[in-house]
Amino acid sequence: MGNRITTTLEALRQQGRKALVTYIVNGDPVPQATLVTMHAMVDAGVDIIELGVPFSDPMAEGPVIALGHERALANKTSLRSTLALVKQFRETNSTTPVVLMGYANPVERMGYAAFATQAQAAGVDGLLTVDLPPEEAEELNAELKAVGIENIFLLAPTTTDARASHIVSLAGGFLYYVSLKGVTGAGHLDVGSVATKLGHLRQLTSLPICVGFGIKDAESAKAIAASADGAVVGSLLVGRMGQLAGESAETIAAAVVELIKPIRAGLDELSG
Repeated sequence: MGNRITTTLEALRQQGRKALVTYIVNGDPVPQATLVTMHAMVDAGVDIIELGVPFSDPMAEGPVIALGHERALANKTSLRSTLALVKQFRETNSTTPVVLMGYANPVERMGYAAFATQAQAAGVDGLLTVDLPPEEAEELNAELKAVGIENIFLLAPTTTDARASHIVSLAGGFLYYVSLKGVTGAGHLDVGSVATKLGHLRQLTSLPICVGFGIKDAESAKAIAASADGAVVGSLLVGRMGQLAGESAETIAAAVVELIKPIRAGLDELSG
């Protein structure tokens, strides 16, 4: 079997459907909520899960997700415990792709080769390292490639053609296009400029492109996904989970599902 990300996105493409990618932080707001929420999201129609690995200085994140990192770190969540969680998820789900999204420091501390081996053994499908520029990603890329883990990169409205070409040469799985300049979960969507930029990127790569940062509801997800292969929803979910920090894992998961269902339905209106 090929990489789960590629398999999933190719199946969706053949069905004319858009991918729904969701982001939550491992260990947020309570450790026991993450696994329950992952399974609930899959049942609600999520295609790919991005699992945030908490970091003490999550500089690319807006205030909502930064608080999620803080809560997770207070719960002693680490890269190792995140790998253990993915392994647990894989005990009952062997098909849904899981992408770890985080920062370079914890991976560097573990060592690239050790990380790649352990991540592959746990059932991780992709890695998105927010603060690792493509110029410095060659070594990690080689280790990930060796074990069949896709290296996923962010592209922004400000990314030049030369840089985009470099990123595309290293990237696998899908490209994550950031639809707003700046940090996650901020500002307003400019759907027209996203569509133009994606059209341009498609001349550089055949990789699927998923768009995130700024998707708040079914309407914004639909507007964005119309020109993309999928929509990424993160801040919306992390914010809601944070509001329910004192609740049971089941209550937290149910609240996340409530937010996801209309977005899934909206994306499915685009299928054809």
